[in-house]
Amino acid sequence: SASLLAQGLHGLASPRLQMALAAGVAVGAAALSGIALGTSCNAQLSRLEPIQLPRDDEEVEEIHARARGSGQVPKRQPAVMEEPEFPIGWQGFSMEEARAHTDERQSLAMKKTPLDVLAELQRGNARFWTGRATRPELSAFERRGLISKQFPSVAVLGCSDSRVPIEIVFDQGLGDIFVIRVAGNCLDTSTMASLQYAVHHLKVKVAVVMGHEACGAVKAAQLPSEKLEQEPSELEQALKGIKAGLNIQALQHIQDTRAHDREAVTTNVKRQVERLARDKGIMSKVRQQELMVVGAFYEISSGIVDFFHEVSGPAPAPAANGAAPSTEPGFRRMPSQGVKSRYEPSQ
Repeated sequence: SASLLAQGLHGLASPRLQMALAAGVAVGAAALSGIALGTSCNAQLSRLEPIQLPRDDEEVEEIHARARGSGQVPKRQPAVMEEPEFPIGWQGFSMEEARAHTDERQSLAMKKTPLDVLAELQRGNARFWTGRATRPELSAFERRGLISKQFPSVAVLGCSDSRVPIEIVFDQGLGDIFVIRVAGNCLDTSTMASLQYAVHHLKVKVAVVMGHEACGAVKAAQLPSEKLEQEPSELEQALKGIKAGLNIQALQHIQDTRAHDREAVTTNVKRQVERLARDKGIMSKVRQQELMVVGAFYEISSGIVDFFHEVSGPAPAPAANGAAPSTEPGFRRMPSQGVKSRYEPSQ
């Protein structure tokens, strides 16, 4: 080492020479240490660079050249920023452009049939339960266009249960669904009025009544009336309203817990659909094929939504002799694709 070398020279030279030699040895040792450190850093750099975040080819070549100690470092070209590609209709910054874009989207939405809209709901739910949801969110530009209007294609009467977020279940975005949520997804003055507004003023193409697995309101409604009367008056009336639409005696014969739960919830949904089918204004839209009313059941455990009890299309044609329409299976219309059953109102 430098200290041992200095000790060896102690008896061979004058003090001034000894100091000069010691300084030279120290400088030489520092230089050797610097070379070793630089070599070590280059070696470490050459090992680390391949696992860094992806770089452009020129930068990688430059790093490798420096690591090899090569004197020829490639000359890099200045980076050129590429223009981002946006879908047609997203450009623009003024309020006028935002409104024009929104008008274009509304025009396309109004051209869809109830079957088209139902199919979009089914595809959205399939994306959700298969883990491929797109979570569509509008840009700031598109949100500005929604300030002055809304044009949802679907109205959903669902439960207020926190586990049943309607837009997420159907993988829809802002302005796509007119949502009404209330415990037990039941019709009353406010929920019926909301659906009437959606049908007559927003011109929705599909009205859905959706229940769900493990609905607490439907379960509570099956308790004895004495128990319900212990609740606050408003809650008591709501639960008794659900209870009135259930066949409690038939439900008592279903032993399987999940089957019992599903049957109770779907029965409640059917009663609400049938109430909508008694509304003349709504049925007028249905008969003109501008609207479809359908029930749905959301299974929390799987994420799947099943559709059933569809009300759609013109009224069945009467028999030739003026009698009531035939109820034979061969004369019944089939439900739409992806829907399990139909319901034909008497009117």
